[in-house]
Amino acid sequence: MNKNKNQEDAIISITEAAKINNVTRQAIYVAIKLKKLNAIKRSTRWTIALKDLNEYRNNKYSRTKSIFNGKLLFDSAEGFYSVNQVAKMLDVPAQKIYYATRIGQLKAHRCGAAWVIHTDSINEYKKKHIGKSSSQSAL
Repeated sequence: MNKNKNQEDAIISITEAAKINNVTRQAIYVAIKLKKLNAIKRSTRWTIALKDLNEYRNNKYSRTKSIFNGKLLFDSAEGFYSVNQVAKMLDVPAQKIYYATRIGQLKAHRCGAAWVIHTDSINEYKKKHIGKSSSQSAL
């Protein structure tokens, strides 16, 4: 217990933070400058509390946490998914999903820069287009 508390209180450098997060020193520096990661500048060196680094890692940007007009973009509870999520669900490459949306086989809409696909559209696409090519080639 005491050892864990001491680890949480540990102070590390930008270089150590970069190694822990598996990113470049520049990425850590940018996070500090954008005020996404708490750090203290002591003379010429930045120092970061390990607990602050852990908090930054937990709150780090993720596409699945994207928000558009105050709403979660890819909300699986509401049935909205990203292109990559749909590709994984259907076990096909993401490029196939992009192509299907472009030619109108799969209904999707844009929210900012992201394509959002609803469960109903996925099920309809699955019924009409997935597995069709393998059954046709068997004939």
